[in-house]
Amino acid sequence: MRMLRLATPALLGAAGLAILDLAAGPVAAKPTATTPVPATPAPTLPGTQTFGAPNKTLPGAASLPPAPSKDPNADLAYGAYQRGFYVTAFKEATKRLETNKTDFPAMTLLAELYSQGLGVRQDPARAAEWYRLAANLGDPHAAATLGMMQIEGRGVPKDQAAGRALLEKAAARADATASYNLALILLGTGAPADLTRAVDLLRQAAHQELAPAQHALGVLYLQGRGTAKDPTKAAEWFRRAADNGDLPGEVEYSILLFNGEGVAKDEARAARYFRHAAFRGNAVAQNRVARLYASGRGVQKNLVEAAAWDMAARAQGLSDAWLTQAVSGLNAEEKARAERLAADRAGP
Repeated sequence: MRMLRLATPALLGAAGLAILDLAAGPVAAKPTATTPVPATPAPTLPGTQTFGAPNKTLPGAASLPPAPSKDPNADLAYGAYQRGFYVTAFKEATKRLETNKTDFPAMTLLAELYSQGLGVRQDPARAAEWYRLAANLGDPHAAATLGMMQIEGRGVPKDQAAGRALLEKAAARADATASYNLALILLGTGAPADLTRAVDLLRQAAHQELAPAQHALGVLYLQGRGTAKDPTKAAEWFRRAADNGDLPGEVEYSILLFNGEGVAKDEARAARYFRHAAFRGNAVAQNRVARLYASGRGVQKNLVEAAAWDMAARAQGLSDAWLTQAVSGLNAEEKARAERLAADRAGP
């Protein structure tokens, strides 16, 4: 399941550019379009690439809800799914439905298997059928997923109104991803009432520890959009998003930490967050870490590290003339070390 994602102002605006005032003409960060977050992640099959799945499911979303029964024997299907035994999960879910025609967790599990092509041939249309059956029996997770499928026209005819109605239904039952998706749809309208409700929905999802919602809520507090501008609350939500693994939130929090906006200024701590995000492949963080090493802010000055991180960022299209000048004095051996470090950080 896909969603919209909010553009991050600190990466695009003044806060992001203020990260290192020692550089003449600081580098504007590349826009980071906030990508949709699925309601269910696609477990990576051996030899496959999750990002290449036909439905483009991204990681970082809530997992399938656990089966409601406290009897461990009733959770064999979900247990198999979580361990990657998808054929077994399919068989167990089917077996459960043979004895209980209203077992909506089993229906949702079958829908997910068909949606991702796990243990069965991928079939979005059949996935949508199972999601619909589960949604009609009251499963908010299924309603949320089916709603986004209708908005996208995946497996079912595209129907924005019907998809949004399903999101409303799921959000009313406190489904975090539905609340988040619906909030971002409302933010796109620009109407004041919709903005206020969008903030409320994001708070609901954020308090359920949905990291992208925490990041989005931080963006709105930083912008003062739909709510009073509050850098302190923005920093807190960015921190929680970062601690929950949200990469844009981690970069945002690093920027606020470095600038002392909404949180006590702490260059060394900011550098640790930047480095963590840089090692996760974020080009903006790689560029900022390079600048930190080049200037000795928050870390010990190290021009080889600066050059290596600059190379990593450049490989992703983020160039920086100031850094080029800052590391221009490296000798051949130092440049070779930087190149080896950059290659290692580029990953496989």
